[in-house]
Amino acid sequence: MVKQPLMRRVVISLLPILTFAVLNFGWKVLLNVLISNAACFTTEWVFERYKKKKPTESIFVTGTILGLILPPSIPLWVVVVAGFFGTFFAKEVFGGFGRNVFNPAMVGRAFVFVSFPSFMTASWNVGVFPNGWRFWLSPQLMSGATPLRAAKLGMPVAVQDYFKIFWGDIPGSAGETAKWLIIIAAVYLILTKTASFRIIISTLVGAFLTAGFFQIFGISSLGTILNLISGGLLFAAVFMATDPVSAPRNENAKWLYGLLIGSLTMILRTFSAFVESAMFAILIANMFAPLLDLLTQKKVVAK
Repeated sequence: MVKQPLMRRVVISLLPILTFAVLNFGWKVLLNVLISNAACFTTEWVFERYKKKKPTESIFVTGTILGLILPPSIPLWVVVVAGFFGTFFAKEVFGGFGRNVFNPAMVGRAFVFVSFPSFMTASWNVGVFPNGWRFWLSPQLMSGATPLRAAKLGMPVAVQDYFKIFWGDIPGSAGETAKWLIIIAAVYLILTKTASFRIIISTLVGAFLTAGFFQIFGISSLGTILNLISGGLLFAAVFMATDPVSAPRNENAKWLYGLLIGSLTMILRTFSAFVESAMFAILIANMFAPLLDLLTQKKVVAK
């Protein structure tokens, strides 16, 4: 195993979020994460062994994130498919760690999202326990629309609902509900110089400006604050947009990269059928990362 302290810090920052998700949705979340890690690690181990190399600790970042961004009640075999597809097609076919163009966790999630929509959409709107945490019991998950989907359908969002969204007492994917924990993780990752604050801030700014523009001109009825704290935008901005391999290297390019992700998320959320559009926004932005590096690099003038 190739040790990577930076990747280890990302996993550490995800542990409180995982704990909250288990308390909120039940032990199935932990099983999803373990199965996801097993599928990702096994896939990388097989192909790295063939090349006479060792797996890297980054694979546990992919596995943990992937397990947390899937619906809690997703069938385990879909988790395995997502782990294999994301690791193999987004990482190993490019040559392994450091060479992949796309974020592996996003590729795995996007693949099962379009390949098994009945499992993803039917399982996505899985509710939490209405009477608090009962993690010592077998989870009795309640079905219901996520706040973002409900708002897009025209259902009113009360003031108290904003507190529930921020706290995480809402339906949704396991790791994306507790916004306060994601913010704490972001502060930790920024202070330890693990994640780029430029990407995180610019992603949220891009989303805020685009959502505000749509609201002012009556294109969308969703408020800017609701857009920022609903869905998987915040989780994606902190943990997936900041992937050091698929993101730009140039510091100035990172500002543009984040703005692109944030604005694309709002555009896709408004005009497409996918309210959870951050994954597609990141995959599109991944393709532009090399170009953004090229456009922002300093030109050397020959004397």
